[in-house]
Amino acid sequence: MSLKLCHAVSDIPGPTQQPRFVLDIEHMFDIRFSPMVLPAAFAELRERFDLRFRETSQAAFTLADDAVLRTGIAEFDRALGGGLPRGTIATLEGAASSGRMAVAARLLAVGTSAGLGAVVGTSIFPPALAAAGVRLERLLVVSTSEPVGAARAADILLRSGAFAVVVIPALPSGRGTGSATWTRLASLAHRANAVLIAVGFEASSELRYFASVRLETTIERVRWNGPPGHFGTLAGYDVRATVRKHKRAAPGASALITCTTYEDHAPLVALREHVLAAPPAPARTRTSTAV
Repeated sequence: MSLKLCHAVSDIPGPTQQPRFVLDIEHMFDIRFSPMVLPAAFAELRERFDLRFRETSQAAFTLADDAVLRTGIAEFDRALGGGLPRGTIATLEGAASSGRMAVAARLLAVGTSAGLGAVVGTSIFPPALAAAGVRLERLLVVSTSEPVGAARAADILLRSGAFAVVVIPALPSGRGTGSATWTRLASLAHRANAVLIAVGFEASSELRYFASVRLETTIERVRWNGPPGHFGTLAGYDVRATVRKHKRAAPGASALITCTTYEDHAPLVALREHVLAAPPAPARTRTSTAV
């Protein structure tokens, strides 16, 4: 017994005109015509957009000079694919005394060389920043201990569009510092063409998502001058900066940044090196020098 679904007739075109028919429950899924032939215009368009035959090169992923913030350290910039992309969020992650603020000071020095920089809610020592090349007369320091206050300060600074580099703490997840906050800050950084740098031990899950570049810092070796014990002085240290995430370059590259102390010290008479961490594989080892 066949229950009529409707009495309407259908004209479904195929390669050739098919006869009119009535749909019913028993035969409504029967194929009474050939499958639709792919139109020639659509097939041609699909062939033009076929990515299998596109040629790519490293230059296709290299940003223009005005689109990146170059650190001035050749091997570090090479590990970053040319430098930190402007208009993005970057993180400097590592334990305390891992060299993360030394790298941040270098970025502030570049930012204040031709513009303004800002530090929000992060402990700094002005003489050390000046020795790293930061122009203190172009640096704004905002003192705050609350994560929400740091987020609001960064919001105001980025909205002004006057700052090339803004350094803030890596805000923890919580009320006022969640996804909505990082969404807003990422949009403001993009609009201001600035680099927002979050410094902390480890980025939150929200910050990991919105950060375009994530850098991990560790102290690889330390150099001491003089005899062992209380009479020895710090002569310098090497910071290993490893790219853990990069939206425009392959992660895993690293750079070895050599740092020296800014205080006046005795002449180097008995330099001693203390290795704290094994270097990475030779393929990823990059060595550079910074003051």
